[in-house]
Amino acid sequence: MRRIIRATATLALLTLGTACSGGSGESSGTSAPASGSAASASGTSASATTGGASAAPFQITEVAAYDEPWAMTFLPGTPYAAITQRGGQLIVRDMEAGTDLDVDNEPEVAAGGQGGLGDIIAAPSYEQDQRIYLSWVEPGDNGTRGAVVGNGRLVIDDVSARIENLNVIWRQVPKVEGEGHFGHRLAMSPDGTYLFVSSGERQQFDPAQDPGTNLGKILRLNPDGSPAQGNPLSDQEYPSDEIWSWGHRNPLGLAFDAAGNLWESEMGPKGGDEINLIRAGANYGWPKASNGSHYSGEDIPDHAEGDGYEAPKVFWNPSISPGGLMIYSGSAFPEWVGDAFVPALSGQSLIRVDIDGTSATAADQWSDGPLGERLREVEQGPDGTIWVLQDGGGGKLLHLTPPA
Repeated sequence: MRRIIRATATLALLTLGTACSGGSGESSGTSAPASGSAASASGTSASATTGGASAAPFQITEVAAYDEPWAMTFLPGTPYAAITQRGGQLIVRDMEAGTDLDVDNEPEVAAGGQGGLGDIIAAPSYEQDQRIYLSWVEPGDNGTRGAVVGNGRLVIDDVSARIENLNVIWRQVPKVEGEGHFGHRLAMSPDGTYLFVSSGERQQFDPAQDPGTNLGKILRLNPDGSPAQGNPLSDQEYPSDEIWSWGHRNPLGLAFDAAGNLWESEMGPKGGDEINLIRAGANYGWPKASNGSHYSGEDIPDHAEGDGYEAPKVFWNPSISPGGLMIYSGSAFPEWVGDAFVPALSGQSLIRVDIDGTSATAADQWSDGPLGERLREVEQGPDGTIWVLQDGGGGKLLHLTPPA
């Protein structure tokens, strides 16, 4: 096992001012029961040039670069962070020493299109058993593919790192052709009881409204991957019994706030990217309702009061292509506690969303310097500082800290 010394010295350090950037969106049945409370009208509209004129109170440091990084998580009780690369490589970074280890025994992935290695989170028991959850895309028969979630141990010592006993505990069903809209973001409930998984509709549209598949859904599972008791359709057969909410297109961010509310960021079609507050049994409308339109130009009915669908709390026209989601709870930036941060791909910026209870409003949008690139991931470090991953080959790891 080789230890890799990456570009860990500061490549650039600057005070980031507020700037604005637009961008286009991502390229790209039967109805489920309309359970849950009555749908709300559309939430706050935000253009792709949201933002104020005051300078942002942080500095940005370029720390390292990776090959198509997709997700990042800090490993509790250690100096390490784990970073996934879409092509299939998992990296463990020593955040104190500034060195990286390639991890052995990663799963084989189907990396075409939007597939590959996806999200990673530490289990609540990580400090005791080194257990992690990992998502990726696996091939199926006849050119099909689908996202899966695995559970295993990430064992790290001074000179090596490896995954042990990785077992698949959840799969998208059915596997279909195509290489887009996998979703496969992961979030553990604050009490550590449930694992939430986002599942894209695989560019198939109708499955998002079909309770007989888990495509286009948010799933609530037990830690072993089995359907959790008390789910909205728990009296129905698999996979309906694992569904928590439905009507989703390409959900790429999941995060809980301090009150235990689950928030989600979702790519819309041509326009209509969303921030949603996820409720059990709610139907979020896709493809029957959206504040965007099809890439063909065909209109989609907007969210409207009384349409039976849950409207987004914030939506963007034109698209900003949200790549992830983080809700801030640290001490480094106390003015942002409880707010959401969204890395924008086509929007090439980092966006702050002001959350007030169950309401949300797009606030700042920063795109100066290295933040003015396609951004894939944002995470909060143990000390409350903020970490951002750029998208694509050579995507940089950026560290946002209070000004000196």
